[in-house]
Amino acid sequence: MVKAKRIKKKSKRLKKSSLKIQNIVATASLKTKVPLVKLVRSQTNTEYNPEQFPGLVLRIKNPKSAVLVFSSGNLVCTGTKSLKQVDEVIRQVIKQLRKIGVRVKEKPKITVQNIVASGSINIVINLNELALKLENTEYEPEQFPGLVYKLDEPNATFLLFSNGKLVCTGTKNRKQLDEAMKKLVKNIKHLITRK
Repeated sequence: MVKAKRIKKKSKRLKKSSLKIQNIVATASLKTKVPLVKLVRSQTNTEYNPEQFPGLVLRIKNPKSAVLVFSSGNLVCTGTKSLKQVDEVIRQVIKQLRKIGVRVKEKPKITVQNIVASGSINIVINLNELALKLENTEYEPEQFPGLVYKLDEPNATFLLFSNGKLVCTGTKNRKQLDEAMKKLVKNIKHLITRK
């Protein structure tokens, strides 16, 4: 009876989960060539070393982010926490490019490549047990304290810690992120109630 109450309590706590987006990686194409040498000379917030990497790093202060700018006009934006911020960063890049004579004729289509979120499932997890009972896991506690758990559908990878904290990566929108979290909670709940 006491064990059944404990399982019920654990499974109730699993319902309360929170995920906070920490980073969005997004790409866009300006569909025009960008003179990177000219850009680096006009902006102090840039890094460009073509011998080591073909892209220029353009740092944006607000929202804090970094954009890889390639001479082809392709952009990779990192460090933002929402699509609204990604939009704002791309607008700022276009504004800085206008100053050196680069004209972007149409609004670039932004594609989210990856969302990194952190959160908790509010329960202490036995990672050894999860590693044995869940498929698609990697756990080597002598090398790293977290367990890696991969979902196929939606495509997501979780890094789980014994205190219930987690990091999720691999999703491309909020819906996928929420679905992945629901599936994770369901799979862990299934293991707890199966005892």
